[in-house]
Amino acid sequence: MATTLDFIRYATEQLASFEHVRYQKMFGEYMIYVHEKPVLLVCDNSVFVKKIPEVAELMKNADCGLPYPGAKEHYVLDIDDTDLVRQVVTALVKALPSKAPKKK
Repeated sequence: MATTLDFIRYATEQLASFEHVRYQKMFGEYMIYVHEKPVLLVCDNSVFVKKIPEVAELMKNADCGLPYPGAKEHYVLDIDDTDLVRQVVTALVKALPSKAPKKK
């Protein structure tokens, strides 16, 4: 089951407190960018967070799962928990590199 357009729009609306939020369709699913940093992966109407040390404490009670076959395990983010979403996305924006520029 692919992510629906309604769900990706809802997920980005939950990030309204951040500036420069956008989503991009990738391989039939979506990536959400904040300040041009790839912060959330959305697959099958679920929001996934890369397992990095900067969010481990915040996500310690979260479920884990695979966003797609062959992927590394990710945290599953409860997109309805606005306080947690804000904390996790803030940590990710600080920790993750910007989107790599396209090669010419």
